[in-house]
Amino acid sequence: MTFQVNKEDGLYYRQTLFDQAKRVVIKVGSAVLTDDNGLDEAVVANIARQISFLQSTGREVILVSSGAVAAGRKRLGVVKTPHEELRVKQALAATGQGLLMQAYELAFAEFRQPVAQVLLTHADLSHRGRYLNVRNTIRTLFEFGVVPIINENDTVSAEELRFSDNDNLGALMTNMIGADMFIILTDVDSLYTGHPAEDPEARPIYTVAAITREIERMAGHSASALGTGGMMAKLRAAKMVAACGGSSFIGPGRHPEILKALFSGELVGTFFLPGKGTINRRKHWIAYVLKPQGYLVVDDGARRALVEQGKSLLPSGIVEVRGNFSVGAPVHCLDRQGTMIAAGLSNYGAADIERIKGRKTGEIAAILGAKDADEIIHRDNLVVLGREGVL
Repeated sequence: MTFQVNKEDGLYYRQTLFDQAKRVVIKVGSAVLTDDNGLDEAVVANIARQISFLQSTGREVILVSSGAVAAGRKRLGVVKTPHEELRVKQALAATGQGLLMQAYELAFAEFRQPVAQVLLTHADLSHRGRYLNVRNTIRTLFEFGVVPIINENDTVSAEELRFSDNDNLGALMTNMIGADMFIILTDVDSLYTGHPAEDPEARPIYTVAAITREIERMAGHSASALGTGGMMAKLRAAKMVAACGGSSFIGPGRHPEILKALFSGELVGTFFLPGKGTINRRKHWIAYVLKPQGYLVVDDGARRALVEQGKSLLPSGIVEVRGNFSVGAPVHCLDRQGTMIAAGLSNYGAADIERIKGRKTGEIAAILGAKDADEIIHRDNLVVLGREGVL
C-alpha cells in the first residue's frame, strides 16, 4: 500500500528520528491514566519513571496530561451522562486537577525530577502576546530542568475557548516550542488497516509516510473508552505536527516500557514521518491556533492565484462574505464548492469586504472613502491548504 513505507525503511526512519529527537512532547490520555477506581497510581508512577529517564539522557520533555475530569468524577461519585452540563464538567475538573498533580508530584519526586503545572485555555494561545509568554515560560522551565505538565484549564474554559481535545493541545505545544516529536500514549496499540475484531485480514500499520484520505478512513477502526479524542483527532494532531516538520507516534500507553521500546527501535505502535514542507511558527499560529471568525468564498481565479501562484487575496476574487468580523480577524477562505483552501488575517472587516467584493483594488478608496491595503489578505498573513502542507 502506498500509504505505508516498507518495513526496512520504516525501521530506519523511526530509529533515526528517535535518536535525533532532543525535545519531545508526550500526551497521555484518560483511558491510560484512569480505571474504575479513578487515577491508576501505578500507571502514573510508570509514566513518571520513563519520562525521568528521558530527561536524564539530555532530552527536554513536556507532558500533556488528561485525567482531571475522570479523577474528579471518581472522587465525587458522579456518573457520566450523554448530555452532561459544562458546569458539571468544570466542577469535576476543579476537583480532579489537584488529585492529578498531587499524583504526579509524588511520582516524579521518587526520581528527584521537578515538575510544574501549566493550565491553558485557547484564549491564551490565540492572543499573540500570551502565546509568546507561554512559550517563554516553558523554555525557562527547560533551563531549570523542570518537566512542564500541561492540561487544559477546563474549570474556566467556555466552549469557544476549548482546544477540543488534548491531542490538539499537544500538537499545538509541539509546534509552538519546536519539538522534534509528539508521542501520543493511548489505550489503542496502533492504527489498523481494518477492525481487528471483525476483519481477520486487519493488520497494524507501523510507519505512515503521509496521512491520506485512505489513512483517515481507517481511523474509525479504533476507539478510546474514556478520552474525548478518538483516533481521527489523533490523526489530525499528527498531520498538524508533520506540517511543521515534526514526527508523531500513536501507541499503547500501558505498555510497561513503552518509551524505552520506542527509543530503542522496537517496532510498536504507529509512527508518522515528518512532512516534506514546513511552515514558520507565525504561520502555524495563523493556521492552527486561531479559530476563524468568518469565511470568504472565492472564485476559481482567486483559488488558482492563492493555491498555485502563491498570491495575496484581492477583493476582485471574493464572491461571498460569511460572518461578522473586524479588521485583523482570522478568516478561512473557501472555494465555490465549500472546500477550505486557506487561512489568514483580514486587512478589512466583513462589512467593508461586502462593499468591495468583486471590485478592483483601484476602486477601494472611492467606495470606502479610504484604502488601508490593496489586499484583503496579504500573502505574508496567508497559509494555503496543500501548498504548504497544512490544515
